[in-house]
Amino acid sequence: MAMKKRIQLMIGVITSVLAIFIVHVQAQNPKAKNGTFALTNATIETVTKGTIQNGTIVLSGGKILALGTNVTVPSGAQVIDCKGLRVYPGLIDAGGKIGLVEIGQIPQASDETEKGEVLPQIKALTAINPNATAIPVTRVSGVTTTLVTPDGGLIPGTAALVNLFGYVPDQMYAGFEGVVVNFPNTGRRGFFDRRSDDDIKKASEKAMQQLNDVWDKSIQYHKLDSATKGKGLAYYPEMQAMLPVVRGERMLLIEVNAAKDIQAALKWIKEKKVKKVSLMGVSEGWRVAEEIAKANVPVITGPVIALPTRDYDRYDAAYANAGLLQKAGVKVAIRSLEEGNGNYRNLPYHAGFAVAYGMDAQQALRAITIIPAEILGVSDKFGSLEIGKVANLFVCDGDPFETKTQVKHVFIDGWQMPMTNRQIELYNEFLKREPGLSKN
Repeated sequence: MAMKKRIQLMIGVITSVLAIFIVHVQAQNPKAKNGTFALTNATIETVTKGTIQNGTIVLSGGKILALGTNVTVPSGAQVIDCKGLRVYPGLIDAGGKIGLVEIGQIPQASDETEKGEVLPQIKALTAINPNATAIPVTRVSGVTTTLVTPDGGLIPGTAALVNLFGYVPDQMYAGFEGVVVNFPNTGRRGFFDRRSDDDIKKASEKAMQQLNDVWDKSIQYHKLDSATKGKGLAYYPEMQAMLPVVRGERMLLIEVNAAKDIQAALKWIKEKKVKKVSLMGVSEGWRVAEEIAKANVPVITGPVIALPTRDYDRYDAAYANAGLLQKAGVKVAIRSLEEGNGNYRNLPYHAGFAVAYGMDAQQALRAITIIPAEILGVSDKFGSLEIGKVANLFVCDGDPFETKTQVKHVFIDGWQMPMTNRQIELYNEFLKREPGLSKN
C-alpha cells in the first residue's frame, strides 16, 4: 500500500509539473491568427503603384483581397484601425543563413556547410529549422521573407527563398531555389590568411579549373539527358542538380566580391552562356559598376553596414556601394548577410545606410521589396502591395529605415504574427522586475 501511495503521489506531482509547463509554454508562445482582416485609415506604401492616403487593405485566404480608398470591409472581418500608421509590403532579405545556424560555435547547431567542394544537390530548404530563435526576432522587424544560402566549398548547395512562418520547411517555401557558386577568389580571405602569393594563385587556378570542369560536365549531361529523354543515365546527383541551371530553368547565384574577381565572373558568365544568373556580395561592385551594368547582370549586395574591403578605401565605401551600383544602371537588391552574426532583423537599417550615403530612398525601399522579388522571379507574389498578391506586409508608425520606428503588426501568408520574441520577453521580464530575494 505504501508503495502504491508513493507511486500515486509521484504521478500527481509529475502531472502538476506538466500542467504548469504547458500553461507556461502557451503563455510564452502565442499563436498566429488566421482569418479576414481589414486594415483601415492607413497610409499604404504599395512600392509599385505609389502611396495611398487614408486607405484600406483587406486580407483574406492568404491574399490581398482589396486595396484602395473606396473599399468595402467584408462582414465578419477583423478591423485594425491604422490611423497614423503606415503599411508596407513585407521586406525581402535576399541572402542570409536564418534557420541554418543556431549557435555558430557548436557544429551540431549549424547546417550551413557540408563537407565537399561540389554539392549542388544539397538543399538549404531541407536543413532549415522552422523553430530557429532568429525567425521571430527577424519577422517582428518587418522582414517576412529571406533567401537562405548555404556556404562552404566551390558549389556549396542550393539556396531557397522562404517565408518566416511555418511548422515545416515545405510550408515556408516561397517559390524560388538557386544553385550557389563561391567564385574563385584571387585575393586573401582576410587578415588571418597567411598563404604566400604563389599559393593563393595556385589555389585560385585550381578552383577555376574545377568550376569549368563542373560546368562542362553539366553541359554534357544535359545533352545526354536530352538525347535519351532522361532514360538510361546512371544516377549522378550533382549533375541532376545542375541540369535546370544549364537549361536556364534555375538561377545560378555567384558569390563574388573583389573587383578583379567580379570582372572574371562576368567574363565567365558570358563565355559559358549562363542563361539565368545573379551576382551576390559584390562588395567592390562600385569599382566596376559600369561593367556590371553593361553585362546586364543583377546584383544582390550586402551587408551595407560593413568595413571597407581595403585599408586605403574611404570609410563609407561599403555604405555607398549599393547606391553607386544603382546609379550606374545595375539592378540592385540589398541583403543583410553578416558572417558570424544573426542580425537579419537589421535589413531595413542596411537600406537606411545606403540612403544616408547616396541612394534614393524609394530605390532603397525597392531594393528590399520588389527588386529582390523580380531578381528571384517571384514578383507576381511578393514585393509590393497589389490585389491578388500574397498577404505579406507589416504596419509601423514611421519610416522603417529609422531605428525609432515601431512595427505594430506583421502578416505572413495572411496570418497575423504574434508580436513577440525572446528579446521582447526578456525586456518585459526585467522592465518592472521584483526583487528575487529579500535581504535579512
